Amino acid sequence: MEDLKAFVEAGEAAVREAGAYLRANLGRLVEASYKGAVDLVTPFDLGAQEMLVDRLASAFPEHGFLAEEGLARPGASDHRWIIDPLDGTTNFAHGFPVFSVSAALERSGRTVLGLVYDPMREEMFRAEAGGGAFLNSAPIRVSGVERLDRGLLATGFPYDVRQSPANNLDHWSRFIVRAQAIRRCGSAALDLSYVGCGRFDGFWELKLKPWDVAAGALIVQEAGGRVTDFAGRPFALDAPEIVATNGRVHQAIIDVLALAGPEGGTDGR
Repeated sequence: MEDLKAFVEAGEAAVREAGAYLRANLGRLVEASYKGAVDLVTPFDLGAQEMLVDRLASAFPEHGFLAEEGLARPGASDHRWIIDPLDGTTNFAHGFPVFSVSAALERSGRTVLGLVYDPMREEMFRAEAGGGAFLNSAPIRVSGVERLDRGLLATGFPYDVRQSPANNLDHWSRFIVRAQAIRRCGSAALDLSYVGCGRFDGFWELKLKPWDVAAGALIVQEAGGRVTDFAGRPFALDAPEIVATNGRVHQAIIDVLALAGPEGGTDGR
């Protein structure tokens, strides 16, 4: 794609700058506000978003933007940046050093570039449509694990976990007795990136937003993995759920997810 190098350079510079800002402010007393019962937003979410949008808009003034903290701005071109300035806000607000900055570039509705940056480990995950996936410029691939009972999985819980019966607890209880182990890191972008580089073998979650998954989903796909909804249908940014795996355990995960009925169901385990 024309200008991809320029997009990569500007995108990486922007997410690194935002990541450095977040890292420098980790552990400071945070005055957080609430978007829901457990859904936090801090001044640093807003500061990082402003930094990202200002840098990218300066480089590409014709581009549109969709970002977590209330920004939806059309552009004059068919390019749009989808941004999560701080994925892992609850972790950050508690001084827990697991969070990321995520930015994806969409062209005519297709994600062509994905960037996920972990400023605490200085790990930059990148994927280019048709060009592969990378960690700090080294190519990455998904794992070779073949069996669910030997797989390390990741997931998260929706912000309405206290109010909605569709809260992922039923799925968790099924997978915990079928997988080798499950991790809940608090950053979907990192979870997806870890599937891409083989640290996790699979990831599932529901009620995510486009900025949570746009970059990470491309990283998994370009690393040789598979991304769908819970029924195995092709992934879409506006889908209410996501499954991302190394491909080898994908059907096994779909089969476990299918055990849930309309109210969660049970399979006796």
